[in-house]
Amino acid sequence: MTAAAAARQILTRLHEVMASRMHAQGKLDRVVEIIGESLDSEVCSIYLLREGMLELYATRGLNQSAVHVTRMALGEGLTGTLVENNETLNLAEAKAHPDFQYRPETGEEKFHSFAGVPIVYRERAVGALNVQHVDPRRYEDIEIEALQTTAMVLSELIANAGLVDEVDASGSGGALDGTQTVNGLTLVKGLAAGHAVFHQPRIEIDQVMADDIEAERQRVYRAFDKMREQIDNMASQAEFGVGGEHEEVLQTYKMFAYDEGWSRRINEAIDSGLTAEAAIERVQQRTRMRMREIDDPLLADRMHDLEDLANRLLRIVSGQLGTAATQGLRRDTILIAKNLGPAELLEYDRRKLKGVILEEGSLTAHVVIVARAMGVPVLGRTRGLRGMVREGDEILLDADHGTATLRPSQQIAEAFDTRFAKTREKQAAYAELRDVEPFTRCGTRIQVMINAGLRDDMSALAMTGADGVGLFRTEFQFLVSATLPQRERQTRLYRDVLDAAGDKPVIFRTVDIGGDKAVPYLRDEAANMDENPAMGWRALRMALEREGLLKAQARALLEASAGRSLYVMFPMISEPWEFDAAKAVFDEQLDFLKVRKKILPESIRFGAMLEVPSLAEVIDILAPRLDFLSVGTNDLTQFLFAADRANPKLAERYDWLSPSILRFLNRLSNALVGQEVDLGICGEMGGRRLEALALLGLGFRRLSITPAAVGPIKELIRQVDLAEIGDAMNRWLVSPPADMRTELREWAAERGIEAD
Repeated sequence: MTAAAAARQILTRLHEVMASRMHAQGKLDRVVEIIGESLDSEVCSIYLLREGMLELYATRGLNQSAVHVTRMALGEGLTGTLVENNETLNLAEAKAHPDFQYRPETGEEKFHSFAGVPIVYRERAVGALNVQHVDPRRYEDIEIEALQTTAMVLSELIANAGLVDEVDASGSGGALDGTQTVNGLTLVKGLAAGHAVFHQPRIEIDQVMADDIEAERQRVYRAFDKMREQIDNMASQAEFGVGGEHEEVLQTYKMFAYDEGWSRRINEAIDSGLTAEAAIERVQQRTRMRMREIDDPLLADRMHDLEDLANRLLRIVSGQLGTAATQGLRRDTILIAKNLGPAELLEYDRRKLKGVILEEGSLTAHVVIVARAMGVPVLGRTRGLRGMVREGDEILLDADHGTATLRPSQQIAEAFDTRFAKTREKQAAYAELRDVEPFTRCGTRIQVMINAGLRDDMSALAMTGADGVGLFRTEFQFLVSATLPQRERQTRLYRDVLDAAGDKPVIFRTVDIGGDKAVPYLRDEAANMDENPAMGWRALRMALEREGLLKAQARALLEASAGRSLYVMFPMISEPWEFDAAKAVFDEQLDFLKVRKKILPESIRFGAMLEVPSLAEVIDILAPRLDFLSVGTNDLTQFLFAADRANPKLAERYDWLSPSILRFLNRLSNALVGQEVDLGICGEMGGRRLEALALLGLGFRRLSITPAAVGPIKELIRQVDLAEIGDAMNRWLVSPPADMRTELREWAAERGIEAD
């Protein structure tokens, strides 16, 4: 039997129960019997949220004396866990789960298997529908889908009967009053203040079971046509210039809108007897389940794009088309959303949209790429936010430090305003340094460059007065594409970047994908087995194995640089032969273009990125072949300390001013003295004033940093005497102080250098 047929059979029986004149308790008692019989499950139970506790409301197979007696808190036991997390559990052996709790009054000790789904009302889990079986076994997908469909029907019944705690319109059990601070993950840095606006008012599904299946199918067909028309119109708008990465993001988004598999699943849900709205919601629930199971952050982000489209489709089919964007923003706004698709963000009035807070979200999400280009600060991973804030609440967003203050007191608001004003003053002062060359007090010119990855990042060169791009991450184009970018498209991007840079140098890092930057169109068994993806099959390792990938990029870079200077940097090099192999690919493509009498680059300089510590041990061998070397401090530090920088528990466990990393960098700098190799830093370390001060003392004369850090670092450089800081660093490295950070800060303060 198909999933649709099985669900339809259950829905037909449930429809009769719902239409009967039985009281609510009698209906629930009948529901557990129907589910238990249909799934051949010895136990079926319903728990509902009452007065903040989950109460056993109906059961088939457990002791009837436990009904209305067994109660548990959210997060307590398997049922409390699935309701708190709003997720499905499917366990062959319930007792093996760490959250299992035995309730003797239920008589459940003889049952091994357990499956449970949340009963969701207004985006909030208000109960659970569970089944259990004597034999250890995982329930089939068809059975889980039947439970989830039943849970949708139950949500309608229990809401109408008033059986659960009241849920307010925001989807919470009542938003909190008073000042509250929410912590999250910084996705796009910045400060913002405004009033809370919910991106998407909840669409209420009034009818779950369909009266006429064919009529529901036609409603969905019409909604799909309208949604695709909207997406086509968005994708054709030149929001950020023709051919930009943002356009590629929207093309990927468009691909989902035309995905036949998605529309087929919605049709199957309608076949089971659901209305168009309920069918879309049913498939959306399944998508959310899959998102929780996906480890690959890129694929998970694409699932978020699909959820965004499902929300759009649901609004169209229900006739409730209004979103905060379409209704218009009336004042400075902090947008609140569970997740947000890139197309939906583009619909907002950028004059009023000051910031975004997401309950989910990640650094690799498509919406983050677009928000960064728009200059909108974004805070993510603020779990349960909708339960803490009301529409119209004042919010102070500090995405620099990963916090948001809800309903601030006057004192907090004034302090934030003061800080905001100082930030604007500092930015104005830094802007005045735009055309000032960064010379030290002793007259040494330091190169201050920016890191970039998108065509639109290039505008930062003019705004900051940076010396060029010290790191252009070419992988962004690969990460936002649904398929491997063609050579012509790569060439167009690189040419546009060079055009935007003018006579300033751009160092292109060859593609760094794979490992923790997985793309679906380049799969490999070895990569899938990586337990430590950051140290796995990625970057140059992948490019050398998939030679066609590097060949296409080499040719694109050479053609784009015709008549100009080309700077190429290879990432993740651990031994000299890897550099030689990568350069050989470029030499081969250069010969190819020479034979065909193509215009060649005026000059080509090759460099390496030092992220793998082993390269430092053979740098004397590689140095004669290098034009420049850039130290990638982010990866280098995590490899030196064996500390995953993505793990929040380890984020504070190592310090860039630790003697171990400073000694490593000093040894590297000394090894290159007398060599004609331009030594620089790429990464966050160079963009922090105190750390930059230490790097200047170690002999680094080129810093490639975020555009926002250019002004502060230029200001710092103008206060420094290199001989003084060099002598101090030499003393400290021979005999390290107990706290290098404090020692360096005090040294700077004595000389009037503002280093923090």
